[in-house]
Amino acid sequence: MSQKQLILASTSKYRQELLSRLAYSYSAQAPLIDEEKEKDPSLPPQALAEKLADLKAASLKAAGKVVIGGDQLVSFEGRIIGKAHTAENAVEQLMSMQGKTHDLITAICVYDGDKKIAYTDITRMHMKKMTRAQIERYVHLDNPIDCAGSYKIEKHGIMLFDKIESQDFTAIQGLPLIELGKILENANL
Repeated sequence: MSQKQLILASTSKYRQELLSRLAYSYSAQAPLIDEEKEKDPSLPPQALAEKLADLKAASLKAAGKVVIGGDQLVSFEGRIIGKAHTAENAVEQLMSMQGKTHDLITAICVYDGDKKIAYTDITRMHMKKMTRAQIERYVHLDNPIDCAGSYKIEKHGIMLFDKIESQDFTAIQGLPLIELGKILENANL
C-alpha cells in the first residue's frame, strides 16, 4: 500500500466535492501563492490557466506527496471573464454572453514528487438568448458570484445553455475527473 499523501491545492468547496467522487483520501490546503499577483494579462487565456494550475500545485509539492492544482477561467471574445463578486456584475456578465459562445478552460497540474503531469480541458459553451428578467431570475436562484463566468452548471445553470461541447462534463465544475482519475491511477496511490 502506498504511503504517498494526496493533496488538493485548493480551498474551493466545488473542487473538493469533485475530488471526493474519485474515492481517494486527500487533504485540501490553500496553495502558497498570491493568485492575483501571478495573473499575467499578457498571457493567452489557456496559458494563464495552465500557469496558475502549475503554480498552485508546485507551491505544495514535496517528496512523498501527490499534489493537484487547478484553475478555471472563461474566455469570451478575446478577454477573460472572471468571478463576478456581486449579483449585479453576474447579471451583466451573463447579459453580455447570452446568445453567444465562449470557452470554459479548466487546467490541472499534478506533481508526483518532482514529476509533473498537466492537462487542459476546453469546453465550448453555447449560451442561449435570454431576457434580462430570465438572467436575473437565474442569478437569484444560484447566486453564482464566486464562479468563473457567473454560472453553476451543476445547479440551475444548465438552463442558460443551448449546447455544451465537452470531453468531460466534470471539467465544467472545476476538475476534469476522467483525466485526473487516470493520472492518479498512474501515481499508484
